[in-house]
Amino acid sequence: MAEHLRKLRTALLRHAESWSLWRAARRRVWKLMFSVLGPHVTNGLSVAIGLIGTALILYAIGGLTAAATAGVGILIATMADLPAQKHHKLQQMLPGPLLGVPLFLAMQLSHDSIQQQAMVLICGSFVSFLAMAWGKRGGPVSAGMMFSMVFALAEQPPRGLFEALHRTGWFALGAGIYVVYGVVSNGLLNGLYRNQLLADAIKGFAGILRTQARRFDGHVHAGGVMSDMLTQQAALADALQSARDLVLESPRTPARQRRAAILMALLDARDHLLACDLDIDALARQGENATVQPALRDALLFRARQLETLATALLLGRGAPAQPLPYRPIPEITAPDNSALREVIARVATIASEVDRMYALAHGELKADIAAVRETWQLFISATTWSWMPLRSLQGWYAPTLRYALRGSLAIAIGYLVSQHLPWAAHPYWVLATIVVVLRASLAQTLERRNARIAGTIFGCVLVMVVLAEHPAPQVVLGVIALSSAVAHAFVVRRYFITSVAATLLGLMQAHLLAADVHPVFAAAERIADTVIGALIAWGCSYVLPVWEKSSVPQMVQRALAAQSRHAELALVPASTTSPDLQWRLARREAYDSLSALVQATARSRSEPRAVQPALEPLETLQALSYHMLAHLTAVKSMLQLRRGQLDMAVAEPALAAAAAAIARALTGSEPAAPRRSRAATVDPSQARPPDMLAADLTPWLLERLAVSQSLAAQMRAAADLSSGS
Repeated sequence: MAEHLRKLRTALLRHAESWSLWRAARRRVWKLMFSVLGPHVTNGLSVAIGLIGTALILYAIGGLTAAATAGVGILIATMADLPAQKHHKLQQMLPGPLLGVPLFLAMQLSHDSIQQQAMVLICGSFVSFLAMAWGKRGGPVSAGMMFSMVFALAEQPPRGLFEALHRTGWFALGAGIYVVYGVVSNGLLNGLYRNQLLADAIKGFAGILRTQARRFDGHVHAGGVMSDMLTQQAALADALQSARDLVLESPRTPARQRRAAILMALLDARDHLLACDLDIDALARQGENATVQPALRDALLFRARQLETLATALLLGRGAPAQPLPYRPIPEITAPDNSALREVIARVATIASEVDRMYALAHGELKADIAAVRETWQLFISATTWSWMPLRSLQGWYAPTLRYALRGSLAIAIGYLVSQHLPWAAHPYWVLATIVVVLRASLAQTLERRNARIAGTIFGCVLVMVVLAEHPAPQVVLGVIALSSAVAHAFVVRRYFITSVAATLLGLMQAHLLAADVHPVFAAAERIADTVIGALIAWGCSYVLPVWEKSSVPQMVQRALAAQSRHAELALVPASTTSPDLQWRLARREAYDSLSALVQATARSRSEPRAVQPALEPLETLQALSYHMLAHLTAVKSMLQLRRGQLDMAVAEPALAAAAAAIARALTGSEPAAPRRSRAATVDPSQARPPDMLAADLTPWLLERLAVSQSLAAQMRAAADLSSGS
């Protein structure tokens, strides 16, 4: 009998292991599908079609030489071709080519003089890197200006002014035609982009649900879950903003309104999950709910799978299934005094109702209510107009963008000088191109790009030798070039290693077509050497006039505290018909975005020399406390919205106003912070008792939660002072 039981146990373990491996394999395939069908790949394929199509048209008009020159202009225009609002696409794409044309012409006119060419490169690089003052929007503009000069180095010297102007004309024509194509293609793909970006945000939230479900596993360390949660929340904040930028644009048609309503339901579900975090802490402290916790974990995982199913349906352009998965409800509670467990179940049920609302909206069974953003959607999207205001940030010797421009100019000067004295027939443009893509504003990003560029170039060279070993026909080579251009554009932000591989494949295959007499092994060896030299120069120059994250931490901390104060002020307004819902939503977005920026800056600082790192422990404490503050205020906000009838408003309203004022005084530093400690989080911010929803009067719970929020504000101020060294 014992032997049979042992064999049965072994078989069950093997079956469980096989099932676990099968589920892991399915999730990998699903993630791969999301990568392949995501908005970045769609955008990359669109760019490849436009690039190849425009080049072929110009080849038919002006021949190979004209098409090659026009191809540079086309490539410059593609750098700003990213998913964007239909009404602002032209503003997004024009600056790069417009500023690139005079730089391309200047490089053509200076071909006969190394000194003149060096001056054009150095001065042009300085201006190009200054474009990063406009943030993410300035990235494609800066890259377009730089590559207009770098790729001009690959051209043969012009025989005079007329030929230089002639080439520049083809450059401008290629860029202009592609700009028209980019605007048209963005309009045609706009609906698909909306679905894909919304699916990407839903997928991110589903991942956070899975992380929250781990809280119900007793062997999981809470600190590790909090770290993962902060990282995922930061990534979700970026995904949500990308979705807002397109999904909320002009929500006039029923389909657009449904997508906007789904996005708003997703934002509300994120708030409920945040409030649930505190109740899970209270539940964990009781230690007597082991039998129910697996059901709660399964409930969150079930909703995560539902969201993943909905995201997949949006990605594939299909309607969401009516009954996507079988659902096993959470057992009823028998302990009448277990308010913590009741509250967790209520929170999970609220999240479930938001997921059900998303499904109903996707099916068209529920009318989209987007009154909060119908006429004010412009307030929720990223800036789209260009102004001179960002240049004000360049004032002062320690301005980060100014120092970045000086570092970039120095790196370009060194790279150009070195490339002129290499013992082999190096291509100066490849050394400089490596510097442009590797040198970033922060050391962490530079190191990441350095490693990805070198590894990607080596791997790409190996692929080129494998492909060319089969002596492919020109049509096959053109197909490889088209595919490489799509992949290179698609992954330039998400995973630069893939872009580096594709760019190497693209460059060497083009060289093979234009100069078939060059041996691929020799060309690959040169390309690897040029890449290593360029990457090392960029890495070395990143230590010149550095701007460490420590210098920007105080401003980021103050932004986060100000955002939390504003959010508290609006979240603690008693719910009523005149409640400033629009302003509260804007304040909530800024609170999340400022916390996300602080989390990302802290992560980047870990790659910097230890001597210049900020105080990481109080920064991490501040992030955790900010997360808990958002959770407390979200819990209070939902109480005011959903259970106003169980509150004594004569008591609650003065308490809410007093708490908002006290939190503002603590966060803005107008009253003394909490006493400093070596570890600023010695007081557990989750000690507040969860509400007993069966109670007739929830005012005592509200007053207690307000007191905890005020204590949190004082602790946040203390952690902020420690992180800034004040």
